[in-house]
Amino acid sequence: MAESYEKTEEPTSKKLEDARKKGQLARSKELSTTLVLIGGALAILIFGGWIAESLFYTTQRMFSLSRDETYDPFHMFQAIADVIQAVEAPVLLFMLVCMVGGIYGSIALGGYNFTWESASPKWSKMNPVQGFKRMFGVEGMVELLKAIGKFIVIGGMALAALYMYRDEALHLDLEIYPANLFHALEMIEWAFLLMCLGMIPIAIIDVPFQVYKHNKEMKMTKQEVKDERKNADGDPQVKGRIRRLQYQAAANRMMQAVPEADVVVTNPTHFSVALKYAENGNLAPICVAKGADELAMHIRKIATAHEVPLIPSPMLARAIYYSTEVDEQIPHGLFMAVAQVLAYVFALKRYKKGKGERPKPLSKNLPIPPELRR
Repeated sequence: MAESYEKTEEPTSKKLEDARKKGQLARSKELSTTLVLIGGALAILIFGGWIAESLFYTTQRMFSLSRDETYDPFHMFQAIADVIQAVEAPVLLFMLVCMVGGIYGSIALGGYNFTWESASPKWSKMNPVQGFKRMFGVEGMVELLKAIGKFIVIGGMALAALYMYRDEALHLDLEIYPANLFHALEMIEWAFLLMCLGMIPIAIIDVPFQVYKHNKEMKMTKQEVKDERKNADGDPQVKGRIRRLQYQAAANRMMQAVPEADVVVTNPTHFSVALKYAENGNLAPICVAKGADELAMHIRKIATAHEVPLIPSPMLARAIYYSTEVDEQIPHGLFMAVAQVLAYVFALKRYKKGKGERPKPLSKNLPIPPELRR
């Protein structure tokens, strides 16, 4: 009994789809942070010199204003526009690289997904008891280990960068200005990239852990799988009742069409088929009702009550029953046999009205193709 409450079953596609609509996806903050930092570091390597030259120009320009630029607002704004124009291109390119890294890092694991439900406030997250469980649970322990790992790895990378550039940094004062500033910037760029690369092992560990954690949260109990399958397929009792109601509705429609039929061909005990034909029409005879056993008996009772002729022809009744659905025309292969039956019925009606001679008995060997015989 306890096994039915243990989450041992893999999540179904419906469970994953519902979770996706709620914003419950495997996400790795470390992967997003790593891509943003490495992208930013590469952007600094590519555009760092350009940014430094722009900032150098900005500093030089703003510290060498003319008298008109100092006292005339128009000239002051013109100087500000020159500065903005100088720095906007490299800074925007740097921001664009960081933005692309952040977006891709967010959707790389789990794919793109947008839902308002995940953005709505959840009061359960404000519960202090649940907060303490997260802090001191397995998830909190993993986050603590990741923080310690980041401190050790990035700290080690920083020490390695300091050791690598120790001699160059100590001799910067011997270089000529402003070459020493650009040399210092270059060392900072490569040191920053080296430190950012330290995030790669953290992300490599975090990504599979987040996938494992998400799959574990999505797992289902055996009872949940049964309930979902039942909801998807429908309750067997409800489906059975619906089928019975549909059958009764179809049977009622057929019974209403029997009084309008021209003839009912019978087995005579197991099958009954009601046919209707418009003498002035161009369409083939149509099966307006058919049934077996009890339903066949009911069709015969209604036909008798409304004086619809009953013609016993076991082979023809079975052939129409198995080859033609209700409200469909009879197949081409049965045209001759049905035509003989209808001709006999119409001749019999004219005889009863005193408008014709008594028809000859209907032949028992009606022309029914072998492939339609049952």
